Amino acid sequence: MRIDFLGLEAFIAIAERGNFLRAAAHLNLSQTALSHRMRKLEDDLGLKLLTRSTRQVALTDAGLELLPNARRMLDEMEASYEALRRQGRERRETVAIGCLPTVAMHVLPRVLEIFNRRFPGMSVRVFDDASGDIAERVQAGQAEFGITIVSANRWDLEIRPLLKDPYVLLCRRDHAFSSKRAVDWADLDRQALVRVSSSTGNRGIIDDALGRRREQMQWQYEVQHLATAISLVRGGIALTIAPRLAVDFDAMPDLVGVPVRNPTVTRTLGIVTRRGAPASPAGDALRALFAAEMLREGISASEAP
Repeated sequence: MRIDFLGLEAFIAIAERGNFLRAAAHLNLSQTALSHRMRKLEDDLGLKLLTRSTRQVALTDAGLELLPNARRMLDEMEASYEALRRQGRERRETVAIGCLPTVAMHVLPRVLEIFNRRFPGMSVRVFDDASGDIAERVQAGQAEFGITIVSANRWDLEIRPLLKDPYVLLCRRDHAFSSKRAVDWADLDRQALVRVSSSTGNRGIIDDALGRRREQMQWQYEVQHLATAISLVRGGIALTIAPRLAVDFDAMPDLVGVPVRNPTVTRTLGIVTRRGAPASPAGDALRALFAAEMLREGISASEAP
């Protein structure tokens, strides 16, 4: 059933102010327009809500019954409307994105430094999740876009591949492998290695590339996060395999990333968005900054092997 909110607003204003003149001034309406709203409401209800004399306005029994309910309805509508306005303001002031932790560690600080200069005061919410979780957040509208590993595309998502990110052997600069131009996987058979949990996308890519060979490797340690694996490498405990883009070698000069071959392992990184969803100006700018910074760091997906 259609509810005449304009008529209810007019009725409440008249009831609270006692006459049409003050009610019309409060609503910034002419008395004629106010009278039209009241007549339309009464016709719709089939009841008289007001009785008018030359000096005053009184509520009928039906009007007395309706008044508290009408106030509650309009109060609830006003509260709902204000809540939606707050959500709109928060969305305009906040950009939510998804980003792989291995990209966030290295690329995110530089991207946000530039973004903050262009959009001072804009809040950024980063979901640093696994690749599958990022796709879910983008699909659900919780994130405007995601920086993730490109995998099988879903019909409701659009993916723009950006670059091929090679996996490298991480070792300390004083390790014997640090001076090599490349190492074979066979060279690592007797080395103590640390790998990340099987729940991560990086682990799945390495396992798929190695096939049965992965069982021959000496995975002496297993951790949940790449940052922990890197700390073990820096402590001289073990070696690890990591995406090159995940490590800021300038910030960690004690580490070296040595290419690994036979087989060469890479991951394709890209930007995922929800199909048909409009981008906010800030979100569009942030997405472009990510693309530029990642391409500066890596190898174009179209040029990589």
